[in-house]
Formats: sequence, structure tokens, C-alpha cells
Amino acid sequence: MTDETPTAPAATGTTGARRSSRLAAVQTLYQMEFTGTSARLAIAEFMRHRLGTTADPTADAGEEEPLEAPDRLLFAAIVEGVKDRTGELDTLIGSALSGEWKVERLEVILRAILRAGTFELLTRPDTAPAIIINDYVDVAHAFFTQKEPGLVNAVLDRLGRRLRQGMEEGRRAGTGTAG
Repeated sequence: MTDETPTAPAATGTTGARRSSRLAAVQTLYQMEFTGTSARLAIAEFMRHRLGTTADPTADAGEEEPLEAPDRLLFAAIVEGVKDRTGELDTLIGSALSGEWKVERLEVILRAILRAGTFELLTRPDTAPAIIINDYVDVAHAFFTQKEPGLVNAVLDRLGRRLRQGMEEGRRAGTGTAG
């Protein structure tokens, strides 16, 4: 066993497909929280009934268009990864929350957004943190109009800096090179 964090499979498809995957993953995680459905069953249900039919929740009323078809591998990797590593993700999120905030007191959809974003920051070194953070802030804007998108941005930015710095230090230590 190593100290390295396994990486998620490389994302395929377009930027729009990855954004759709992230939104679908958050919706699925939200559903799982309420129904107690397993990741495998929730993924299968979402793929069968919802993928490719979801309208862009950030579009103005009357201007909704279907989102680009999601990257199914990325979607499944996020949902399964978050389910498998919820405790670890919640610890990381808790360490990045300020003041009196507690992970368990966050709204369910906000927890789903932060868990998915943290999972990707932790397991997708091939994707720039700014891209991951921006996409999850956009997801937060689809559900919230107040301070929550700012909270998502702040927490994921803190975690992105910390996690990526740790990855870089680990990489340098593994190759014996100094920065």
C-alpha cells in the first residue's frame, strides 16, 4: 500500500460534457443522500432516465436547452469516488471551512457540491484546479442565489492550493528533485 492517492480515470469529451457530468454527479449525490440508494444503482438510474435530458439550470426561464451529453466515465467516477471516500472528503472540507461551519450542518446540495469538487481536486491532477473550482461554483449558482457559491469558491480554492501543493511536494520527493 502506498501513500499516493489514486487518480480518477482521465476525462474524455468536451468541456461541456465534463460540466454536464459534474452537474449530473451532484444531482445524483443529492438523490442518494435522501433515498439511501447505492452508488451503482443511482448511477444506472441516472444514466437510464436522465443523462442527456437535463436542461441547463443556469439558463434563463424559457431559454433552457439540453445540456451537452455528459462524459459517462467522469460522471460515474465522481459519484462512486465520493461515495467511497465520504469520510475523507468531509474531513478535508471541514478543515477548509471557516469559523463555526460544520460539514454536517451544510445543506445537502451544498455538501454534494463540495464533496464532488474536493474529490476531483484530490484525484484529477490532470485538470487545473481553477477549471474544477469554476465548474462547481457554476453548479452552486444553479441552486443558490446568496452566499453559497462564494463559500464553494473559498473552500475549494483553499483545498485546491493545499492538495496541489502536497501533490507537487510528493512528486518532487519521489523524483529526488528540489523545487
